[in-house]
Amino acid sequence: MYTRFFLQTHRVPKLSEAEAASLEASVSRTVEYRAKQVIVRQQVPLTQCTLLLEGFIERFKDTPEGRRQILAIHVPGDFVDLHSYPLKRLEHSVAALTPVKVALFPHPAIRGLTEQSPTLTELLWRSTLIDAAINREWIVSIGARSAAVRMAHLFCEMYLRLERIGLTEGLRFSLPLTQIDLADATGLTAVHANRMLRQLREQGLVEFRQGVVTILDWDALRSFGDFDPGYLFFD
Repeated sequence: MYTRFFLQTHRVPKLSEAEAASLEASVSRTVEYRAKQVIVRQQVPLTQCTLLLEGFIERFKDTPEGRRQILAIHVPGDFVDLHSYPLKRLEHSVAALTPVKVALFPHPAIRGLTEQSPTLTELLWRSTLIDAAINREWIVSIGARSAAVRMAHLFCEMYLRLERIGLTEGLRFSLPLTQIDLADATGLTAVHANRMLRQLREQGLVEFRQGVVTILDWDALRSFGDFDPGYLFFD
């Protein structure tokens, strides 16, 4: 199922079998992208929405000086540009962080889903609202949390989002990002990000090695990272 991870993440409102089938049938095709390949360029008109099936995707903006700010990290089951349906373009770009596979939903198909079912409309709307809630939490991290705390917070978030769709093994999960990617996601330089990773490891909280995260003490990491999962709305 193309929408399996999406429905595992967003379990409310609950769809009927017919509604779930309609959502699945709205996929026009799948596409694969290599790591670092741009999927959506800012301000380019769009006619479809992209659902991530495999791998990790970033939303980002680059400054004129060449500095990149990662605005979101998407995991399987995320619509990376659902808001392009009403807006028809994005003010930022979307790229593959790793090799990825995506499913495409033409905008007319999205319209058909919203016209067919209030429950499907609520589900799609809810997913965009949660996406916005995650974005606001990232703003808090970059603007108000210390470097080590924001790194710990990010690891907590990624663990719960991946655990939600069954892509963790105990307190261990794959996060095949570079230290530069982590730096760009947390508003740090690569050197500073490396120091924060070392600090978290030395404090016995988490270890990040060769794209694999191992949480050494979940309760301590969550406390240190000022992490309250309420903004994920998994309840």
